[in-house]
Amino acid sequence: MYYIGIDLGGTGIKAGLVDEGGKIICKAGCPTLVERGARPIVDDMARLCREVAQQAGVSFDEVRAIGIGLPGIQDPRTGHVPFCTNLYWHEVPVIEWMQETIDKPIFIGNDATVAGLAESVAGVSAGVKNSVFITLGTGVGGGIVLDGKVYSGSHGVGSELGHMITVLGGEECTCGNRGCWERYASATALIRMGKEALKDAPDSLILKLAGGDESAITAKHVIDAAKQGDSAAMKVFDCYVYHLCAGLVGIINFIDPEVIVLGGGVSHAGKFLLDAVRKKLPEMVFYKTMPYARVELATLGNDAGIIGAAMLGK
Repeated sequence: MYYIGIDLGGTGIKAGLVDEGGKIICKAGCPTLVERGARPIVDDMARLCREVAQQAGVSFDEVRAIGIGLPGIQDPRTGHVPFCTNLYWHEVPVIEWMQETIDKPIFIGNDATVAGLAESVAGVSAGVKNSVFITLGTGVGGGIVLDGKVYSGSHGVGSELGHMITVLGGEECTCGNRGCWERYASATALIRMGKEALKDAPDSLILKLAGGDESAITAKHVIDAAKQGDSAAMKVFDCYVYHLCAGLVGIINFIDPEVIVLGGGVSHAGKFLLDAVRKKLPEMVFYKTMPYARVELATLGNDAGIIGAAMLGK
């Protein structure tokens, strides 16, 4: 049997036919074009499902289920997507609409959640029962896998780890609260802290790597400057790692997973980030003499959304 996974983003829709082991057999895609509204996007997702099966030479009868990963949540009470800010969706009955033309079980999960599921099936945390996936991008997302199954809580929002409050009265978050973890552990946080560092260190390599344009500074500029030993960038990076580990310790204390997987844009810093986290974390964990989650980097990259969405059905 096969499964189909759909990775729905603000700019593109990607679909893939996936086998039982999480291997992608065939992929297809198209632009999202959010300005069209929800219905045409759902229609395109349904079309891509049939397209990937046809291209792979697989009968649609052999497709057991379809999963969708998107930057929002599904309300388990209604099956609707109550809101998805990147797509400007509100109370969209995705499953109902797709099942008008596709008579298959259909499942929906948050994009970070399905990426975490993908890593637990076919990535760095494969074979591990309990794992947590953290995506370090514009914000901070989370995916929790317990006993091999996705955990999203009683109301479908149980993996919004980026909105744990880690700094009381801290930076204002886009959600309306202050001090959310993502305000200190995201790529956006690195950019903000990098720009702030320029006030006391205007000659920092951070600015030079950005071509002298402060508005062009990226998280990569900050990390690359730190890698090259720039003192201001190193202070920013050390502060970032502290805040990242503060959230990781909370997850370890609360969930006690076997593995924590770091993904998203900031994780592209690779060994430089991983080594720093692995050095700092032991200072902060509660049980000093007990084993705790090992931290790894995600391995599936852009395919994680398709694989994880498909595995929702499995």
